[in-house]
Amino acid sequence: MKRVDLHTHSTCSDGTYSVKELIDYAHEKELAAIALTDHDTVSGLDEASKYCKANYPEMEFVPGIEFSTVNEGKDIHIVGLYIDYHNEAFNASLEKFRNSRTERNIKMCEKLKNEAGIDITYDALLKAFPGTSITRAHYAKYMVDMGFVNSRQEVFDRFIGDHCPYFVPRENIFPEQAIEQILLAGGVPILAHPVLYHMSDEKLEKLVVRLKNAGLMGIEAIYSTYEAYEERQIKELAGKYDLLISGGSDFHGANKKGIDLGVGYGKLFVPEEVLPLIKAAASYCLDINVH
Repeated sequence: MKRVDLHTHSTCSDGTYSVKELIDYAHEKELAAIALTDHDTVSGLDEASKYCKANYPEMEFVPGIEFSTVNEGKDIHIVGLYIDYHNEAFNASLEKFRNSRTERNIKMCEKLKNEAGIDITYDALLKAFPGTSITRAHYAKYMVDMGFVNSRQEVFDRFIGDHCPYFVPRENIFPEQAIEQILLAGGVPILAHPVLYHMSDEKLEKLVVRLKNAGLMGIEAIYSTYEAYEERQIKELAGKYDLLISGGSDFHGANKKGIDLGVGYGKLFVPEEVLPLIKAAASYCLDINVH
């Protein structure tokens, strides 16, 4: 059985592989399917879809997105798979998500400049990384390249990690809103890497129940950083609430060192058998929206 990777990033957000490089690499890794799930943007999906069909018709391309949302002051990510990224209503709503990210970035730059003495502006980030959805990974690269810090890790440890003094959470974008927009686009909403939120078992289960009631259809039960017992735990949670199982490497190229496409840290295996169920769910969502 071949593997799939349903969580990856390109230079359209905070990955270091271009869209074409990512698709070429997916073929080199002999993946049965790859999803491109850049943060809050669908700008690379047309290119990826056309390039994959033209060059590797035996490999399925899954159009996706990863929404960054906030729950109780912490980032919660929702992946959407098989989205209709040409849907006009979806794209209009996506613009609001992007505006929220822009406002957050402007505020975070102001805090870094005024309170930490770091000479950084949002315009400078846009100039340094044109045509991308600016994330904290771009801050890290910029601050290292400009000599403000010694390492990317220092940026997250001292400045803009979740609990650092210059971090600014995104405002008023909740997981339920991301789920609603993914469903609007006929896609399948997936709770991304739940183990990374470091919630108690009880709190995570409450979140899953809440999001399930909002339309959540799947959960990332297979992920690069999971230990075996964590994978079992999330699979049990998926079974308890009738959620589809998804998974992926969260490949970012050089921006997440050690995580390789398709295999994560080396042991990741997302079987292609998870894909037909997700695809069937997407077909159902699309049919509901059409009728």
